[in-house]
Amino acid sequence: MVPLMAAADQTASSSLTGASVVSACALFFTVASFWWLHARQGRLKAWEPHAFAAIVHGSTTRLRLPLILHNTGPKPIVVQDIILTFPDEPASHLPLLWVASLSRLQPGPDEETKLPAGFIVPGREAQQLFIEFEAPFSGFLPEARDYKAQLQVRVGHRKGWRPLLTFILRAANIIDPHRYTVYDNAPLGLTKEDQRRADAALIELLEEHEDGSPPGGGGQKDPLNDEGDADTSR
Repeated sequence: MVPLMAAADQTASSSLTGASVVSACALFFTVASFWWLHARQGRLKAWEPHAFAAIVHGSTTRLRLPLILHNTGPKPIVVQDIILTFPDEPASHLPLLWVASLSRLQPGPDEETKLPAGFIVPGREAQQLFIEFEAPFSGFLPEARDYKAQLQVRVGHRKGWRPLLTFILRAANIIDPHRYTVYDNAPLGLTKEDQRRADAALIELLEEHEDGSPPGGGGQKDPLNDEGDADTSR
């Protein structure tokens, strides 16, 4: 009789242990699922722009990029600031600062312009932005060549600047630097004649900058008015 009772107690204990394991696993799965679906901090992702707008006016360079930012997690991400840097260039090439948010890529007099301001990328959503960057003083005067460019961001839940996107900026496609207009950022986007024009225009611009004379001579209309993946989870 005693052995039978001992066996029954052992069976009951085993059943209780198995039920505890199943309950613990179910609780862990529930908590993990809730965290993944509602509380996980995602990453901010961006993709290489296929086009850009540019103007080089005197010692000022202005670039406009069409950006798509995607928040991979459920929690919103606050973007406080964005800069455009050139990691492989000399330290004298200062970052291009975020100076405006626009309503489209093609510059024009009737476009909607907003001053730089922090914004929110909601969880699991994407936003399209047209961000305009400008070099302070004479920090960046492009040559007719490709540049390794990097977008960096400051987000609300992390300290410091964090890399968002590294891509190739094809400044050789800028064939009319005095006019604020859109250029293709795809490789082999220019004919040989366009490449020759771009090289000549940017070389002339560099020579004028070195001489200290204004581009295109005096009395020129202000061309600025012409038509024309960050891991933020850690």
